[in-house]
Amino acid sequence: MNNKKLSIVVPVYFNAGSLPRLFDELTKLESQLAERLVQLELFFVDDGSKDESLARLLEFKTRRPATKVIKLTRNFGAVHCSKTALKFVTGDAFMILAADLQDPPELVLDMVDLWLAGSKFVICERITRNDPVVSKIYSKIYYKLLRGFVIRDYPEGGYDMALMDNAFLPHLINSSKSVFTPLLAYWLGYKPDVIHYHRPVREHGKSGWTFAKKFTAFLDVMLGFSITPIRAISGIGVIVALCSFLYGGLVVASALFHQIPVKGFATVVALVTFLLGLIIIMLGIIGEYLWRIFDETNKRPETVIEEIW
Repeated sequence: MNNKKLSIVVPVYFNAGSLPRLFDELTKLESQLAERLVQLELFFVDDGSKDESLARLLEFKTRRPATKVIKLTRNFGAVHCSKTALKFVTGDAFMILAADLQDPPELVLDMVDLWLAGSKFVICERITRNDPVVSKIYSKIYYKLLRGFVIRDYPEGGYDMALMDNAFLPHLINSSKSVFTPLLAYWLGYKPDVIHYHRPVREHGKSGWTFAKKFTAFLDVMLGFSITPIRAISGIGVIVALCSFLYGGLVVASALFHQIPVKGFATVVALVTFLLGLIIIMLGIIGEYLWRIFDETNKRPETVIEEIW
């Protein structure tokens, strides 16, 4: 039996507190994988951290020289950060692992066993999570919209942790700048094996996944994978236009029969403001689509690598 290789990419952003324990978990994981004749290839990508994260990574590289550390010039975001490392992956399978330990590393062995048994796509779906109430509400709404407008059978609790066969690599590496990696991987159509788990509370530091970043990710997902928003505004435009024509016809008919009262300023203002507001919303959505087209054609790099160890 030929040895297999698993590549693990870890995006790092202000994770100095959780990294020592993560190193211990990965060291233990490597010995357990060796029992299954699976080699471990490790990539850490420092996404512009301003704490001691890079120093911790270089210390770990001293202990384990085969580890690869990539430093980006600034913070580019977890998705872009992870895609940078995917360009260097050489494993038969690969996965992206959170540095904050909210996605338990011990699940990797279960995923590897399914992969060795023939599965090309293994995901860990969250069934419960110890997150703040606001985050839970946002996630619930987000995944309901995702299932309603983009992929109807997308995991209800969502997932971040996934083991993928290297057949996924070309599709992820060559994807657009604004693509959401887990959604693209699921969209490719490979039937996943699912492992359910409880997401523990974050023990170290504070999440950099702010509401603004979540909202931006939501726009990227909805506008990058679904034509529903543009069709919805087209439908609304048709309905409003029909209502406007009907109202205009009613006004003309009333004028012919001399039934137009002098008072009517409030009605005019209400209609004008409503229609102008609707037009602005429609132009905003169209502008979001146009911006993504521009972003893909301007040849701007997704990330900039400062140094590789």
